[in-house]
Amino acid sequence: MTDLHRLSHLDQLESEAIYILREVAAQFERPALLFSGGKDSICLVHLALKAFRPGKFPFPLVHIDTGHNFDEALKFRDDLAERTGEKLVVRYVQDSIDQGKAVEEKGKFPSRNAIQAVTLLDTIAEFKFDACIGGARRDEEKARAKERIFSVRDEFGSWDPKLQRPELWNIYNGKIHVGENVRVFPISNWTELDVWEYIRKEKIELPSLYFSHQREIVWREDLVFPVSKFISLDNTDKVETRTVRFRTVGDMTCTAAVESEANTIDDIIREIQVSRTTERGSRLDDKRSEAAMEDRKKGGYF
Repeated sequence: MTDLHRLSHLDQLESEAIYILREVAAQFERPALLFSGGKDSICLVHLALKAFRPGKFPFPLVHIDTGHNFDEALKFRDDLAERTGEKLVVRYVQDSIDQGKAVEEKGKFPSRNAIQAVTLLDTIAEFKFDACIGGARRDEEKARAKERIFSVRDEFGSWDPKLQRPELWNIYNGKIHVGENVRVFPISNWTELDVWEYIRKEKIELPSLYFSHQREIVWREDLVFPVSKFISLDNTDKVETRTVRFRTVGDMTCTAAVESEANTIDDIIREIQVSRTTERGSRLDDKRSEAAMEDRKKGGYF
């Protein structure tokens, strides 16, 4: 039996994540892996390959497409699904808007980030998913910092931070009532630096968005936002071309870039080691209020 004390830090994190993925497969009847094409969900797919190969995944990959995604992320999503041969389920926020279930924001930077919870909950109901695996990490944001690895959501998809189950040692309780579901976060204990060091160790491919490139941008609230067809520019906006990369990948309307010359994984790791801001600091949707993330989670968000 392997002595865990002899494993490296990354090996221990990997072992824990694989154990959690296998617990999901053992405890739930219809799980799903929420996949966005971002680095964290890409790492989850890599971990699932280690956990379940040579067999197939005991769950599909599920993407809630807001319609405001980066083209690079969507292409990577489709390429990865084809390369692994795993089932990919895509549902669209635009359909929820067209059906009158969700109302799109107005303004210069209209975000669909919050209303994608409507589409997610409809998708959970459609396929009767009882567990949804996500790539959230505790170091990202304070609401995520206090959420359990097995996070129970009620029949409305809501999360109650005051009603969470104890997780002693590595014992996870997936028992739920009919209609409830569990969000599971296998890399919750990882940091952004851990993720990048694991990507380097495992030689995991990523979308080009994460590496420095030239892009047209505009400034908003001291943040660098990509110019896209989803934002409304006026004569006060100054479009510039800068060398940037993205630390986190979400909607183009709420995900800011950072000015960076880092075009290799080693460069990015060095950049993160001296950074004094979290990667979620570049997400406009998290800046709307002190409890923005927690409020979205209470409404059914990932």
